[in-house]
Amino acid sequence: MNPTYNFEGQVALVTGAASGMGLAAARLFGEAGAAVVLADINHDAVEKAAQTLVDAGYQALGIGCDVADEEQAAAMVDRTVKTFGRLDMAFNNAGIQVPPSDAADETAENFDRVNAVNLRGIWAAQKHELRQMRTQGSGAIVNCSSLGGLVGLPERAAYHASKHGVIGLTKSAAVEYAPKGIRINAICPGVINTPMVSGMLETQADAMAAILRDQPIGRLGESDEVAAAVLWLCSPGASFIVGVALPVDGGFTTH
Repeated sequence: MNPTYNFEGQVALVTGAASGMGLAAARLFGEAGAAVVLADINHDAVEKAAQTLVDAGYQALGIGCDVADEEQAAAMVDRTVKTFGRLDMAFNNAGIQVPPSDAADETAENFDRVNAVNLRGIWAAQKHELRQMRTQGSGAIVNCSSLGGLVGLPERAAYHASKHGVIGLTKSAAVEYAPKGIRINAICPGVINTPMVSGMLETQADAMAAILRDQPIGRLGESDEVAAAVLWLCSPGASFIVGVALPVDGGFTTH
């Protein structure tokens, strides 16, 4: 049973929110009383996702946004504040995978693409979230890294580079903004039961089986389990937590 939080009067922004971990976090924010902005590159899907929250009685808005485009990231935050008046919490979750590749054969196009979304996208979203939170003197940001931000695995150099970068970005901004009343942390999900992982299970069965063997809990994680960690990091219960990269991985990174 998850803890309950009272986020009445607060506003949360979630990227990559059309499905998976992002949608689970948006739903939990709504259940806790926050107004929620769901953003995703898939405009139609995120509007439908937001409507499911509205239909459940929550305040929610869906926004189409490619976070790799800084102008779109800035507009996303501006619309959030214009609609709901402030920004208290953000889960920068949008991310992509690229096919596994021998490090000697990785294409520049794949490297640039995965870093544009996974690292530059979080940089852009965080930058504009911080501009608003700085004026308020308060806020909490959670950036989505990965177990791939903490370890190395074969054939995943470009993806892991992007996720290691998220942790560096998080730690540096966290020490800068903690004195200003803003807490920034990262989560590092393991293998979670999301649409992206389902695709990987189908197309990279051997590699995924090896990863699951190293997940001591012996199963996939669920999106709600990641979302629960996000809400805790945004809550007063984590008021002294700054700059961490929290594994939510069933024990994978204990090896």
